Amino acid sequence: MSSEQQVQATDQQEQFVARMRGLGSRTVLYQQNVAAALGLYNNDFLSVDILREKGPITAGELSKLTGLATGSVTALIDRLEKFGYVRRQNDPNDRRKVIIVPLYEQKEDVSNTYIPLHNEMVKLASSYTDAELELITLFLERAGKVLDDQIDHLSSAKSTKSSS
Repeated sequence: MSSEQQVQATDQQEQFVARMRGLGSRTVLYQQNVAAALGLYNNDFLSVDILREKGPITAGELSKLTGLATGSVTALIDRLEKFGYVRRQNDPNDRRKVIIVPLYEQKEDVSNTYIPLHNEMVKLASSYTDAELELITLFLERAGKVLDDQIDHLSSAKSTKSSS
């Protein structure tokens, strides 16, 4: 039995949570289709998306964020570098570290893949007032933080089980 109790929610809150889970599922499916369209593996594309969000980071940080072993991340970076999606750069503060610098935004195939989604999202955003967009943006930031916390929780639970 889980030590966590399910929070009592109103019907509207339950409907909201169900819609959020559905949006998450569609986002994963969209990302899988983008990866396939670009000829990438899902983990490769996930890493590209992480780099888009975080900017240049070390291979170790990318390993932590993806949950991939460092050897797998090295092979992943090799593939992304081969296709021109990233480049390695020495860390100016620590020559032992290498920073992974994203380059894919300049690639025409990437921008062509994302332009239709971007345009549709801008159209959707234009149907809201600035105040509504501010609230939605705040919600998305907070929802992202909730998801980050849950990822950390699941990762630590997974590592606790594997070390037992």
